[in-house]
Amino acid sequence: MKTRSLLLATVLLSGPALAANPPPLTTDTGSAVGTNQNSKTAGAHGGVLLEDFHLIEKLARFDRERIPERVVHARGTGAYGVFESYGNLSHLTRASIFASKGKKTPMFVRFSTVIHPAGSPEAMRDPRGFALKFYTDEGNWDLVGNHLPIFFIRDAIKFPDMVHSLKPSPYSNKQDPNRFFDFFSHLPESTHMLTQVYSDLGVPANYRQMDGHGVHAFKFVNAKGEYRYVKFKWASQQGVKNLTAEEAARTTGEDHQHATTDLYASIGAGKFPAWEMSVQVLDPKDLDAFTFNPLDPTKVWPEDKVPSIKVGRFVLNKMPDNFFEETEQAAFSPGVQPPGIEPSEDRLLQGRLFSYADTQRYRVGVNYQSLPINRARTSVSNNNQAGGMNSGNTKSTVNYEPSITRETQDAAPYLLSRAPLTGTTQQQPIEKTDNFTQAGAFYTALDPAARDRLVKNLAADLNQVRDARVKARMVGHFYVAHTEYGTKLAHAVGVKVDDARAAVATLASR
Repeated sequence: MKTRSLLLATVLLSGPALAANPPPLTTDTGSAVGTNQNSKTAGAHGGVLLEDFHLIEKLARFDRERIPERVVHARGTGAYGVFESYGNLSHLTRASIFASKGKKTPMFVRFSTVIHPAGSPEAMRDPRGFALKFYTDEGNWDLVGNHLPIFFIRDAIKFPDMVHSLKPSPYSNKQDPNRFFDFFSHLPESTHMLTQVYSDLGVPANYRQMDGHGVHAFKFVNAKGEYRYVKFKWASQQGVKNLTAEEAARTTGEDHQHATTDLYASIGAGKFPAWEMSVQVLDPKDLDAFTFNPLDPTKVWPEDKVPSIKVGRFVLNKMPDNFFEETEQAAFSPGVQPPGIEPSEDRLLQGRLFSYADTQRYRVGVNYQSLPINRARTSVSNNNQAGGMNSGNTKSTVNYEPSITRETQDAAPYLLSRAPLTGTTQQQPIEKTDNFTQAGAFYTALDPAARDRLVKNLAADLNQVRDARVKARMVGHFYVAHTEYGTKLAHAVGVKVDDARAAVATLASR
């Protein structure tokens, strides 16, 4: 009887056999989807189009899957602080936060783990969210970043799929390497991020001793309307410290919320953590000067080609008085940008512009930006009204524009920048993917002991994968990134190197 039960469980987990001619994926209303791999864009280098209904439907449905906990970044803590600018960047951006040396801007920062739920241990292997909210004198700026400089995917249309694979199974409610490695085995661009996540960087020792990155390319726009692509980084002034798998297990046993404990204790003792912000600046004419697309969030910009410029420093000096009202209700979106900072055409970022704010409207409410923690410190004048928890206390009869009795005006100096468009609308992958080079370079930069820990950490999860095809393909990705890396991993998980190479060759030929 026990054998029969085990056999039944195996069949249920493995799923039905694949049909020779599987039916097409459809929208919620039954229309066949032309591609579930690429968003519709304005040419090869243009932005994502709002008319891509499948993308919008997919993201909107995904945003509403859980209440009231955040779908991702559920476990977190936050603190208040101050940003101080190092100088005048008006030649690059009209953003007032960078208008003069010594200018100070209040801010709120939220740290988080990404995949695990609200009560989960803080020493689990996972990217760390590192979201900055600046209350500038020209409106808020949300720089919604992570502690790693890159991400798993490059198109927002795959974001719900990625998170579904990493979250617990809808069958067993357990997180399962069989699921997420099955997914990532189809996305070779994930090799770089997986390499960093399974390295020592995958478990920061605490929130104070980790760097932060904006991940995406954004745009700086000056008063003339001229723009440059930029990437943001903020470096911990406390140094960077990580935990090995063994140290993480021990830390969890001692205090499963150790990072929150550490932050409250440090700031409470007057040991205020600080980070120095820098920015890389890329001229649009140089977008094609790399072996990869610089707007691809699975890539870093090499410092020797795009050197960083230090632009400011921020210090965290106060913990919230009420966790729920402040940290839990703090809501971030990369679309919240003051004049002088704009999104790039990065396809993952373009989807996040919609998805993050839409999630907050669902999770917190349509008036979430009116809550004290999210409210701009400058005046707000719009015609939005009503909705749950509205506190606008509108007294005018005019809630539309234009009107003779209540005049407002367009602010021409604040028009968004212009960018040239070429080609036709399309649903195609980006050009110049270069999926493996930077993952290999990251591996090469590690010392021998760190390389061994990386392979050991990866093997611990990959050895749980039952499907030999998935294991071979994943090993193949890491082998292409670096032969020693892939060979060591192959030996650790019992995959023949020739099988791994063949698996990747088969995938590339499709």
